[in-house]
Amino acid sequence: MSSRLHSSSLLALVVLSTILSSGCQTRPNLYHWGSYENLLYNMYSNAGDAEPNLQIERLTKDIELALKSGRKTPPGVHAHLGFMYAATGNADMAKQAFEQEKELFPESSHFIDGMMKRASRGDRS
Repeated sequence: MSSRLHSSSLLALVVLSTILSSGCQTRPNLYHWGSYENLLYNMYSNAGDAEPNLQIERLTKDIELALKSGRKTPPGVHAHLGFMYAATGNADMAKQAFEQEKELFPESSHFIDGMMKRASRGDRS
């Protein structure tokens, strides 16, 4: 009787652990983050390593990869790209990137409008 109870308990434990572990599956990330987080970190901690043209190149590549993978760009990517374009003096591309951010994330419109004003004044803070 004891071995029967032991095998039943073992079977119940295996079934329970299978059910619980199947509930812990991760789903794919909604956003394609690419190098965005590292670029932000470098921009604020190692300003010399965060040259605007390099950031534009990497962000543009990340946006293309996101589109190819069927994932979205995370909030802030287009705004950051716009700010980098503004830093290089490319006002048209900056405006286009800022507008794209507002289109993708309408809740950011007020913030992006402020960024656009700061960018047009050349204020990088």
